[in-house]
Amino acid sequence: MTSAPAATGLAPAGRCRRAGFTLIELLVALSILALLSLLGYRAVVSLTDAEVRLTAETAHWRALDMLFMRLEADLRQAQPRAVRSAVGAEPPWVLVPDLDGNAEARFSRAGPEMTLEAGSAGQRIGYRLRDGAVEVLYWPYLDAAPGTAPTAYALVEGVRKLAIACLDSTGSWRDRWPVAGEPAVPRAVRVELTLAGGETVERWLVLR
Repeated sequence: MTSAPAATGLAPAGRCRRAGFTLIELLVALSILALLSLLGYRAVVSLTDAEVRLTAETAHWRALDMLFMRLEADLRQAQPRAVRSAVGAEPPWVLVPDLDGNAEARFSRAGPEMTLEAGSAGQRIGYRLRDGAVEVLYWPYLDAAPGTAPTAYALVEGVRKLAIACLDSTGSWRDRWPVAGEPAVPRAVRVELTLAGGETVERWLVLR
């Protein structure tokens, strides 16, 4: 009578499994991790770019709002005071198009001691478009000596077109001023800005 073979405690060869991951499994896991990282990076970059664009756009519209507030404040102080310049007398209010068809306005603005007499306090001021920026011009005195140039300050950039029109006594808008038979200072002013992106911003300002 033969005895059964003693148990060795070893599993059959067909049931043996290795611990850990294979090289293919590691490569797949790394590929998935790289893809998730790339998607996360793109999401962060997209959010950052959107925030930068929103901040820049908000600042641009705030600058436009400040421009119109400043322009309105200056226009409401316009006075019918003619000035003497290097080329002769100039009307109190001058509106002419420049070589590019953009409006350029110059007018006398009241100062702390403004009167209508010559030599009084006050200032000559102007607005124009140069190199895509709306500028405000300041002359040191109402009556400019020969060779006196204004000081220009850029108020807002990213502007393609500046159009200004004055309202006459018949209700018509004029792109030039003064007009024969009309007061020195127009009744109202219409300002239209065409931005670099094609948007149009328009503001009407009543002067008297």
